[in-house]
Amino acid sequence: MTAIRNRYDFVYLFDVTNGNPNGDPDAGNLPRLDPETNQGLVSDVCLKRKIRNLVALDKGDKDGHEIYMAERAILNNQHKRAWKAVGIDTSKVETLKKLPKDEDKARELTAWMCRNFYDIRTFGAVMTTGVNCGQVRGPVQFAFARSVEPILPLEISITRMAATTEKDAESKGDIRTMGRKYIVPYGLYRTHGYVSAKLADDSRKGTGFSEDDLNLLWTALIQMFEHDRSAARGEMAARRLIVFKHESALGNAPAHKLFDRVTVTRVFEGKEYDTGERRGHNPPPARSYGDYAVHVNRSDLPGGVELIDKI
Repeated sequence: MTAIRNRYDFVYLFDVTNGNPNGDPDAGNLPRLDPETNQGLVSDVCLKRKIRNLVALDKGDKDGHEIYMAERAILNNQHKRAWKAVGIDTSKVETLKKLPKDEDKARELTAWMCRNFYDIRTFGAVMTTGVNCGQVRGPVQFAFARSVEPILPLEISITRMAATTEKDAESKGDIRTMGRKYIVPYGLYRTHGYVSAKLADDSRKGTGFSEDDLNLLWTALIQMFEHDRSAARGEMAARRLIVFKHESALGNAPAHKLFDRVTVTRVFEGKEYDTGERRGHNPPPARSYGDYAVHVNRSDLPGGVELIDKI
């Protein structure tokens, strides 16, 4: 498979209803927030995790589609596989800590990891642990997702009616166990993504990210929430995936100017308002995707840029 030849930029919109899209472990698993604006945040790492999970479900361990950052994976063991595959003795521990002095062999190690692991080929990886396989920048990168409007997380008390032990069950008192969970009643989130053909170009020490890999990325973004259901995440759905395809590898227009072509407005009583300025109106909090309207300016696109609606 040959590496992609075009640059891509994309806008991705998804929403959550009565769930926690990305808990903050430093805040008791409260949904991530920008404290200055109260807009919700979802980290790029969270989105990449869901893509990895979808690829694993779809492809399993098929050649070229293993997941490097898999749950409970032992990374050094994965690195040793690369050393053995390129014919280097792995019996001496000290030898494994540094890349081979032979640059071709060193590059071969990194290239083997790229060929075999989809997430390395896509997102890159730093593989300089106890067994060194180098590092590579991935062609696909995400910004943090941010909610279109401020959110107000709710703290919900929950109870469990079952006892933990026989001793607890024999107690004459109340055996219910109390707990808490956080939810966002509704939030529409927006993130931006970037795909660099130059960082995919394997002839320039890129990862070899191919057209098939790209199509799998689009599939993952469209379907990943369908296979990530849990009581904690409520209802999450991919709403829009708007892709700007560049004619060249370097790109034909700045990404931020393309992203400005996608705007989200608030719908209230049949009228649309900018989400940052209500113009004297005070609509009730949004509770569905229908409370917003997404507009894409398709006119006068820069030369060499194609706009593609994936959703």
